[in-house]
Amino acid sequence: MKIAVHAFHGITTFHLAAPLLVFDEVSRQGLATDWSTTVWSADGRSIRTSEGLVVDGLGSPAVANAADLVVFPSWPADLPPPREELVEVVRAAHGRGAGVVGLCLGAFPVASAGLLDGRSAVTHWAAAARLAAGHPEVAVQSSALYVDHGDVLTSAGTASALDACLHLVRQRLGAAAATTVARHLVIAPHREGDQAQYIERPVAEHVGATDPIGTTLEWAAANLHLPLSVEDLAGHARMSTRNFVRRFRETTGSSPARWVTARRLDEARRLLEVTAWTVARIAETCGYDSVVTFRQNFVRAYATTPTSYRQRFAGLVSS
Repeated sequence: MKIAVHAFHGITTFHLAAPLLVFDEVSRQGLATDWSTTVWSADGRSIRTSEGLVVDGLGSPAVANAADLVVFPSWPADLPPPREELVEVVRAAHGRGAGVVGLCLGAFPVASAGLLDGRSAVTHWAAAARLAAGHPEVAVQSSALYVDHGDVLTSAGTASALDACLHLVRQRLGAAAATTVARHLVIAPHREGDQAQYIERPVAEHVGATDPIGTTLEWAAANLHLPLSVEDLAGHARMSTRNFVRRFRETTGSSPARWVTARRLDEARRLLEVTAWTVARIAETCGYDSVVTFRQNFVRAYATTPTSYRQRFAGLVSS
């Protein structure tokens, strides 16, 4: 897959590096042999980041014209309208079937190209009102981490770009590949797209080993075959249910039930990819009382059946 990442004068180094870090890790770990990432600018000339670093050797818009995925990792803070030439590049890429991604403020040039008309989208929370005012035809979700329509994806600010890029790896190469990338980058392997942008404490991967929430998350992830009710989780943490739920949401940005469901489905996807187990065995291992309930939850989350999901990734990972 050819990936074209847009750069401009004044872009922060972090915003530019986020998609490069995630997508290049796919190649570094040998997860796919056909992934390549190229950085381009509107005129093909070098750019200077907001930190003063000069980035040269950039491609021209021709790079985007040949890409399978065009990524706008950000946009100037004063939110200028993109030039018509750039808008045409975005429209042409989308028109020929390439995916288009607007990370953080990068949602603005994507919206200007009309790709978000009649759709939901997200950007940095501080710019959400500007996006909504400038593009009233777009349903702005001010609190989501990322919104994926399949052909077009937008994400919230800063670290949410990592979540969105990992999501793209997961969609194309599977949960096992995304987990491998996350592990080597030492970042959270999965945060739901509609999780809140702002959480008062870091996600579970950064909770101290002695923290009752952190230890309970580790225990739950290792025991998905158990019921794992809120009462079970609170009991393991030795906290009242009310206090546990409050602390849990502060830590993860999610409710306990929702977090457990996401972990069960994550593990189910991994097992579908890397084992030849029956769907019934996977359902039981992941804590579902029946195959029917498992299938219903899986289809609701991923719009495909467990069997179809396994067939999709059969050629990418061995069983």
